[in-house]
Amino acid sequence: MTSKTVLIVDDDPTVVASLALLFERRGYRTERAGTPDGALERVRALPDLTLVLQDMNFSRETTGREGLELLEEIRRLRPELPVILITAWGSISLAVEGMKAGAADFVTKPWSNDHLLGAVETALSLAASRTAQEEDAGAVAPPARAELDRRFDFGGLVGEDPKLLRILELVGRVAPTDASVLIVGESGTGKELVAEAIHENSRRRQGPFVKVNLGGISSTLFESEMFGHVRGAFTDARSDRRGRFEQADGGTIFLDEIGETDPAAQVKLLRVLQDRTYEVLGSSVTRKVDVRVVAATNRDLPSAVAAGEFREDLLYRLNLITIHLPALRERPEDIPRLARHFLDQAARTYGRPAMELGQRAVRWLRAQRWSGNVRQLRQTMERAVLVSDAARLEARELEALAELTELGGLATGDAGERALPSPGSMTLDEMERAMIERCLAHFHGNITRAADALGLSRPALYRRLEKHGIGTEQDR
Repeated sequence: MTSKTVLIVDDDPTVVASLALLFERRGYRTERAGTPDGALERVRALPDLTLVLQDMNFSRETTGREGLELLEEIRRLRPELPVILITAWGSISLAVEGMKAGAADFVTKPWSNDHLLGAVETALSLAASRTAQEEDAGAVAPPARAELDRRFDFGGLVGEDPKLLRILELVGRVAPTDASVLIVGESGTGKELVAEAIHENSRRRQGPFVKVNLGGISSTLFESEMFGHVRGAFTDARSDRRGRFEQADGGTIFLDEIGETDPAAQVKLLRVLQDRTYEVLGSSVTRKVDVRVVAATNRDLPSAVAAGEFREDLLYRLNLITIHLPALRERPEDIPRLARHFLDQAARTYGRPAMELGQRAVRWLRAQRWSGNVRQLRQTMERAVLVSDAARLEARELEALAELTELGGLATGDAGERALPSPGSMTLDEMERAMIERCLAHFHGNITRAADALGLSRPALYRRLEKHGIGTEQDR
């Protein structure tokens, strides 16, 4: 039984009694308040209070001003105390304001008991994680990789750079919670591997891990793909189909390229992420889903929000925790480790003899820009294994390989600048089209190889082909 104490703040006695009964049955102690002043009195008087669950309106006025003022005062008195807001679905924008002011989370009325309890448990777990992190803040050095590997399963993530170790430490802290995680970083930095590590170190590790590339799902197929459909829901629906959320029930769903979703899809995602309910296309029955959400993007979502291209409320629903992955050039000490790892991996995969990495090759690798990051380094090592017969890989082989394959992201210094058109001679769209056409020509119309070289997914490249009216060998 837990000894945690939850303060419930609402001017409706029925709501307070209902919530108190829910939490007390789960072993929580509860305190109650019907006004902001009463809530602040309890906060001051109860040093062992562990969480506040508060409504946003306490009078006939429904602007939420009183709720925001109460939140700000609680944050001033007890900045470490997690606060979860309760608001109506139509007032989610108000809840977003609360998140900006420091709320741990928000739930909408009418709430799901299971979802509300899960939100409270997650907020408490994150608060405990932050406390532990603050206690460790005095240590300048990050934890050793061996210590992290002893405590967690990070087998798919190679490296010992301090930046990476800090990220792994954060992953280890948040993985046991059910907090939504947003992973951001350039293309090729390993966002999917981090998502898998979150799942493998969570309480859901025995459940499914479902990966969804949102950039490859058209708006017309979004509902069917994500929520499923019943037979006869539309012309070609000849049988029932399970959606991705149903497939992920009891586990984790990884929403890759979340920044590529259109406004209509964002609304549908917000609904299911908010209360974990959805309707199958062609059915009016509301279904529940128990799923942990991890999303990833290489876009700057705050800028997309400012430009009106991404919903702010969806962003705040996704990023209870944000993990920013550094570019490979920001962790140069890991380049030799990764290169050797990929050489060994490729040799096993293609049945080739093991290959050593010479010191000049190491220096050459560390001098590159690696615009495609870890993915590009892996592809370079795979190509080296396939085309070289040498037992020891040196810089001259890598230089020849780079020249042979015209790897656009490997140029260094002024050479990269000379490859660019002079300012004002081309628009960004024209540059993008020219690079895509050049890449397609080089790879003889092979979409997969061209997409990899450009640092794009296949669906993302197809969208750009359509945008620029570019045909491929497959079209002819």
